[in-house]
Amino acid sequence: MNKKLKLGLLVFFIGLVGVFSSLAMEVPLPEEMEKMISEVFTPLQFKLLSLINPIILLIVTVLIGTLLYDKVSLKLPVLENLIDKNKKALTSGILKFGIIGGVISGILITITAVLFNPILPTEFLEIGENFKPPLITRFLYGGLTEEILIRFGIMTFFVWLLFKISGKLNATVYWIGILVSAIIFGFGHLPFVYAMIDTPTTELLFYIILGNAVGGIVFGWLYWKKGLETAMIGHIFAHIIMLTGENILNI
Repeated sequence: MNKKLKLGLLVFFIGLVGVFSSLAMEVPLPEEMEKMISEVFTPLQFKLLSLINPIILLIVTVLIGTLLYDKVSLKLPVLENLIDKNKKALTSGILKFGIIGGVISGILITITAVLFNPILPTEFLEIGENFKPPLITRFLYGGLTEEILIRFGIMTFFVWLLFKISGKLNATVYWIGILVSAIIFGFGHLPFVYAMIDTPTTELLFYIILGNAVGGIVFGWLYWKKGLETAMIGHIFAHIIMLTGENILNI
């Protein structure tokens, strides 16, 4: 089997584990919507149907990432070594950089939450109190699947596109790719907000985009400099810091 195909399948399987971890999550829905859904589907059926979109996105982003990542000198060193025993991709510093990046991003996200908390709508804060994804979903979907979707798929694509347009593969190209993918990640959370709240405030929308983009910038840098696995570790540790901050600061 082609080595790239093997790598793509391995990345897809890792992402799929994260997708299925979302079955452990209970998403609060508006009462009317919940009533309509319950008339057609059982809770388990609805949960299984909700996996379709992320699985399709996972397929698309894994395909893009697998085809393009090495064309722009991005890396998956641990997975590449598993697939190709002769490659010997550099893996030093992955854990250290991942933990440091995760702590930094977790602190920045927590500070953002503290600063915005007084101006966020009460309705949103109440939803936050009721919506607490389990650890397994935070770590597997957030840490693994989201990094595959956003960094391996979207960031890789934009870096490759800018490289093709400019003919250069320099720091500016990578930083634009990092920023664009981070902002897209922030905007990707807005449909959930609109589903929960009829008229979200400007402050709330800005908070959602900024709060998610802050972490995305750090994770993007980790992917660029040390590889996708480092970004995954960073994302997981960011959740650990965020959970600690939520418990200590009661946010």
